[in-house]
Amino acid sequence: MSDIPGLPARRAALKMIDAVMNRGETLEQVERNANRHIRSPADQALSRAIAGETLRWLTDIDTMIDSAMQKPLPHDAKTRSVLRLMLAQWLRLDTPPHAVIATALALLSGGPRRLAHGVFSALTKRDGLALPDAPTLPQDVAYRWGARAGPIAAGLVVPPPLDLALKDWRETEAMAEMMGGVSLAPGHIRLPRGTPVDQLPGFKDGDWWVQDLAASLPARLLGSGQGKRVLDLCAAPGGKTLQLAAAGWQVTALDISERRLGKLRQNLDRTGLQAEIIKANALTWQPAKQFDAILLDAPCTATGTARRHPDVIHRIGDRQIEEQAELQNALLERATQWLPDGSTLIYAVCSLENAEAIAQADSVGLKQVPITSDELPAGLEPADDGWLRTDPGMLGDAGGLDGFFIGRWINA
Repeated sequence: MSDIPGLPARRAALKMIDAVMNRGETLEQVERNANRHIRSPADQALSRAIAGETLRWLTDIDTMIDSAMQKPLPHDAKTRSVLRLMLAQWLRLDTPPHAVIATALALLSGGPRRLAHGVFSALTKRDGLALPDAPTLPQDVAYRWGARAGPIAAGLVVPPPLDLALKDWRETEAMAEMMGGVSLAPGHIRLPRGTPVDQLPGFKDGDWWVQDLAASLPARLLGSGQGKRVLDLCAAPGGKTLQLAAAGWQVTALDISERRLGKLRQNLDRTGLQAEIIKANALTWQPAKQFDAILLDAPCTATGTARRHPDVIHRIGDRQIEEQAELQNALLERATQWLPDGSTLIYAVCSLENAEAIAQADSVGLKQVPITSDELPAGLEPADDGWLRTDPGMLGDAGGLDGFFIGRWINA
């Protein structure tokens, strides 16, 4: 069985789906382990694509499976998981049915194998069977996201392109032309998904780093540093630290994770930028100096990254949201205590949950500095209340962006 071409990639995809749906793990956590016996980069990418598309369209795929059965399969049944990845390959990755059967059925035996074969064959024979234009969100997710759920779902149809943040904004036009990309803002280049990062011009010279356009907005809203001090709280893996350093700020980057700080150090070395790095818990650490600005990109449920991490649609529920909101509130309370008169606070989360966004902003006892449209890339507008909310349904014609909530205040 192990000699069947493509079987290791399907087995790895099945492990990822099981880990997310039955154990609540993240794709990022399990991908490396699931692919550890696969040497081919192409097969590793295939396993991730199968798992990602299965999770992206899981609600609709489950509806199809249930429609072909008299008695529904348990949601944690291996047969259901195999059927899920079979349908995702056929309907989303254009894998011919015979190739789907040859690889996926080897993951089962006996009665479950015959059942999966029968259900898949019956579905492939239906006239006009197709997925909807946009994934159907689980009921609890659609309820939480309310009126935004439809546009967000439309932004989840395909994985995101590759965004780069440039160290020198003056090079934007020239770099975009050289790479064959497009720029949606000064210092930004967008390239097609799948572009080998380490083979792009300027990688070894440290001319840029990978950073979603939405993730670059919090630091952009602080503007030019001109030698002023900024504290980047929960800084790793460091995209915002690099932005701030490139914009002329004296950056202190604090994070609790040594592993993630290691990635930040690597990027600082590659780009030649400077920052003071501190490994500490922000809930117990005390600064020895004052800062002109604090940027708190707080730990969150990361539901705004559903385009690239579709597992968040299924893993995140009320318990995780409440836990993160409690931590965010505590971090905001600490950060506001460290702001001298006239200094600025930026709060950001890559979350689509109100409890992590507007509910946290309402608790900050500082003077709000409304975000304005002329500070943002074309096509983005702040909300009427002065906060900025982005989601995967925005800039759809240009490739979309992650979901963020961003607020700004001054200690007046």
